[in-house]
Amino acid sequence: MLFSSEFTIVAVDGKVIRSTIPKGKTHGGLQVLTAYFVESGVVLGQKYVDEKTNEIPVFQEMLCYINIKGKIITADAMHCQKNTCSMIVGKGGDYVFGLKGNHGIMHSQIDEYFSNPENADKIEVYEEAEKKSHGRIEKRIFYRVPDICEFDADEKWSGLKSIFAVRRIVETRKGISNEINYYISSLDDTPQKMLNAVRSHWKIESLHWLLDVVFSEDDTVLSSENAQKTLNILRKFALLLHKTFIAEHNLKTSIKGSMFDCLLDEDLLLQVCS
Repeated sequence: MLFSSEFTIVAVDGKVIRSTIPKGKTHGGLQVLTAYFVESGVVLGQKYVDEKTNEIPVFQEMLCYINIKGKIITADAMHCQKNTCSMIVGKGGDYVFGLKGNHGIMHSQIDEYFSNPENADKIEVYEEAEKKSHGRIEKRIFYRVPDICEFDADEKWSGLKSIFAVRRIVETRKGISNEINYYISSLDDTPQKMLNAVRSHWKIESLHWLLDVVFSEDDTVLSSENAQKTLNILRKFALLLHKTFIAEHNLKTSIKGSMFDCLLDEDLLLQVCS
């Protein structure tokens, strides 16, 4: 079932349809904020971001009508807001949010803590590595603070239980990249589950990438905003159908390949849509 209770991670992210940006400007295009079940590919909800506002209040408004009880909400640092955290916890959900300079004091405290060699023995550490295609090796190192009370004492975050960092080291034929990101969460679970929540967030970025690569969404020139909105919904639904069909039949093909096969075979198209 697409809405099985086993699907627990909801990633939230926004995307601007670039072809709708007025000529001569760098912003002001149609922006869609999407809440996405990463395991199933189902869009739980989406809203449009008016050019006079931003994603933060739109996401908070979205939280008023989507069911997030028992779900883990992931989002980038823009949504690391105390009101947003409070709303999620109040509706029975959990959050895993990136933390950057938008909370300067807390970010600096955490960065200094993890950078200080004297704290090395206090920090919980977990490592995992993965070999991918073309000789690419990715190592992820999870660091968790044992006591969150010493950070950001003047600010209260609803349900906050974990402060952690993830270092991502990627080795390719072109060289090695090394980056570290900080997170706050209402979860206090195993390193594997915390890492899975962080890693799962990229799937909504993959969704946005597919909208451009498979459907050329950013190049679609339509003067009607309603037409753009309708096509955005239909594209996401088409991606869901093909993703589900490929997974259910254990096919070794891409979504683009599956769509091309359906173009040549009406019977296959009916199977995908059924």
